[in-house]
Amino acid sequence: MNDAYKEKQTLEQTSRYDLHMHSTSSDGMNTPTELVRLAAERGLAGLALTDHDTAAGVAEAADEAKRLGLDFVPGVEISTRSGGKDIHMLGYGFDPADVTFMERLTGLRSVRDQRNDRILERLRELGVEITLEEVQERSGRPLKPGESVGRPHMADVLVRKGYAVDLRDAFDKYLAEGAAAYVSPPRISPREAAHWIREAGGVPVLAHPGLYGDDDLVRAVLDDAKPSGIEVRHPDHGAEDEVRYRKLADEYGLLTSAGSDYHGVRQGKVFHGELGAYTVGSAEVEALRRATLR
Repeated sequence: MNDAYKEKQTLEQTSRYDLHMHSTSSDGMNTPTELVRLAAERGLAGLALTDHDTAAGVAEAADEAKRLGLDFVPGVEISTRSGGKDIHMLGYGFDPADVTFMERLTGLRSVRDQRNDRILERLRELGVEITLEEVQERSGRPLKPGESVGRPHMADVLVRKGYAVDLRDAFDKYLAEGAAAYVSPPRISPREAAHWIREAGGVPVLAHPGLYGDDDLVRAVLDDAKPSGIEVRHPDHGAEDEVRYRKLADEYGLLTSAGSDYHGVRQGKVFHGELGAYTVGSAEVEALRRATLR
């Protein structure tokens, strides 16, 4: 292996960014600091933290990234509803000090709390006895301000109490869309989420379109919300999905993004993908940053 090839390989490895992951501020298993350290260990140039409906971990992650010399992109994943399905809108590069945006995220977490109460009520109706206190325990520590509880926390309790074999079984039986205890309260539209992100100085990107199982709906969301980008590479996208969504990005003139959607390891399994396994290069990140200036 010649020196030029080695240099090129090293450059490719160190210019990769994972732009989708979750910390303990929402439903991940790792703290923001731990995620940044994992990114550094895996040779990434940078990362985005995209917790559900909260930016509570952004400052901590940004501080650790600065300390380790990694590039950091403030991120969030906003829960929306369209066409009878839950649709997620990623936001990148917003101002974490934007008071209006933070207040709007607080409102979304209130909706999430209502959903959690309704899921627990349905579980009790099914004879599944788990409490909000058990779900909120979060490995023995209380919730911090701005943090939120998600379905993976419920799945952990379901497995621990013997109601499910593993995380996937808990979702399939009770928590996934269409499952016995699934609840989806009224939410904002993808268009509203994209508008909020832009008002806060950020760039909206449609998350994991392959998960919605309906490309007509994906097109309808793109037409109505007009996000700046679409997540092309994701652990739940196959090779054909990636090709299809790259073509869709070209058709709509969208930026492309990628991320592992890493939530950590639960019951010995990685959920969704390994941190750093699904990435974009620095060119895509710079394109996202330029979009914030438009």
